[in-house]
Amino acid sequence: MGGAVVDEGPTGIKAPDGGWGWAVLFGCFVITGFSYAFPKAVSVFFKELMREFGIGYSDTAWISSILLAMLYGTGPLCSVCVNRFGCRPVMLAGGLLASLGMVAASFCGSIIQLYLTTGVITGLGLALNFQPSLIMLNRYFNKRRPMANGLAAAGSPVFLCALSPLGQLLQDHYGWRGGFLILGGLLLNCCVCAALMRPLEASRPGSGPGPQRPARRLLDLSVFRDRGFVIYAVAASIMVLGLFVPPVFVVSYAKDLGVPDTQAAFLLTVLGFIDIFARPAAGFITGLKKVRPYSVYLFSFSMFFNGFTDLTGSTASDYGGLVVFCIFFGISYGMVGALQFEVLMAIVGTQKFSSAIGLVLLLEAIAVLIGPPSGGKLLDATHVYQYVFLLAGAEVLASSLVLVLGNFFCIKKRPEAAVEEGERHKPPVDVRVDSREVEHFLKAEPEKNGEVVHTPETSV
Repeated sequence: MGGAVVDEGPTGIKAPDGGWGWAVLFGCFVITGFSYAFPKAVSVFFKELMREFGIGYSDTAWISSILLAMLYGTGPLCSVCVNRFGCRPVMLAGGLLASLGMVAASFCGSIIQLYLTTGVITGLGLALNFQPSLIMLNRYFNKRRPMANGLAAAGSPVFLCALSPLGQLLQDHYGWRGGFLILGGLLLNCCVCAALMRPLEASRPGSGPGPQRPARRLLDLSVFRDRGFVIYAVAASIMVLGLFVPPVFVVSYAKDLGVPDTQAAFLLTVLGFIDIFARPAAGFITGLKKVRPYSVYLFSFSMFFNGFTDLTGSTASDYGGLVVFCIFFGISYGMVGALQFEVLMAIVGTQKFSSAIGLVLLLEAIAVLIGPPSGGKLLDATHVYQYVFLLAGAEVLASSLVLVLGNFFCIKKRPEAAVEEGERHKPPVDVRVDSREVEHFLKAEPEKNGEVVHTPETSV
C-alpha cells in the first residue's frame, strides 16, 4: 500500500523544539483534553436521557463505551489517513465530524440514534484529532519532547474538571438537547487546533531542489519486527486492562463504606487535581539529561507504582484511606499518562510513529472493552470491592514486569551472532582516523532527522 505523507517533515529536518512548536503544543493540549475528558463528561446527561427514553443506566453507559472504543479502535484508520493526506487535513475533518455528531445528537429520538451520533460520529471525529496531534508534537519537539508530552497530557484532567461542571450547568439551563448542541459548537475548536498544525518545511539553500520525501506505506506493519515495539505493545495492553478500573469503582467503593454521595464524588476531584500537576512534573523530570536515557525504566516504575497503589488501596476501610489512595493513584496515573507516548516515540522514532501509535491504540481498545466489565463481573460475583482493586493492581504490576524484563533480557543484551559480526567488521587497530571527522560525526549524527540516538534503554 503506497502513498506519500502530504505534510511529512522532509528528511533531515531538525525539530525546532520551540517557536511555532508552542502553538502546536497548545493545540495538542486542547485536543487531548477533549479526547479523554469528553467521554466522561457526557455521563452528566445520563439520568435525563434515562428519563427521556425510559431506559436503564447500562443502556446509556454504552454511549461512553462506544466513544472510547472509537477513540482507541480506529487507530489504524487514523494512521492510514495521516499517511495518505497529512495531519492538518485529517484533523480538520475530525473536528467537523466531532461537532456534527453532537449537533445531530441534539435532534435524536431514540437511544440507538445517540449511539450512532454521539458514540460513532463524535468518537471518530475525536480519534481523527487525537492521534495526528501527537504525531505533530513529535515532529516539533525532540530535546524538549518529554516536557511537551507531559504538558499536552495535562489537558485530560484539566478539561475533565471543566467539562463535567459545564455539562451540568448546560443541562440545568437548556436540557440535554440544548447542552449537546452547545457542546457540539465547542468541539469546533478542534478545527482551530487543526489550523495550528503547520507542516514543517526544510530550508532550501539557493535554487537547488529540496530533499525528497520517501514513499510511505499507508500502514507500516514492519514495526512488528521491532522487538522493542512488540514488548511495549504487550505491556501497554496488559496495563490498560487494570489502569481504568479504580477510577470507575472508587466512588461506589466509598458509598459501600457508608460515605455520603457528595463526599464520595469528591474523591474523583482529588484524583483529577493531583493528576493535573503530576503529568507536567513527570514530563519535566523525564526531560532531564541524566534521566531521559532511562525513560523506559521510569515508565515501568510508574506502572509498578500504580499497581502497588491499587493493591494497598484495597485495604482502605474508611474515607480517609480512600483519599490517601486517590492522592497516590493520581500521582502514578499522571506519570503513566505523561510517559506512555514519549516512550513509544523513543522506541520507533519519528518515521514510524504514525503507524505504531495506531496499532497500539487498536490493541488497547480491546483491553479497554474488557477491563472495566471484567471488574464489574467480579464485583457482581463476590460483592467485595477489594477483589476488584486487587485484580486491577495485579494486571498493572504484571505489565510493568513485562516491560522491564523484556527490555533487560530481550533488548539490552545483543545476540552473540551480532557481536561476532561486529567484531569481524571492526577496523584494524592501526588505522588512523582524522580527529576533526570524529568530532563532526559526534556533533552531527545525534541530530540526524531531528531524533536522538536510541540507546538500548530508550529503545526498550
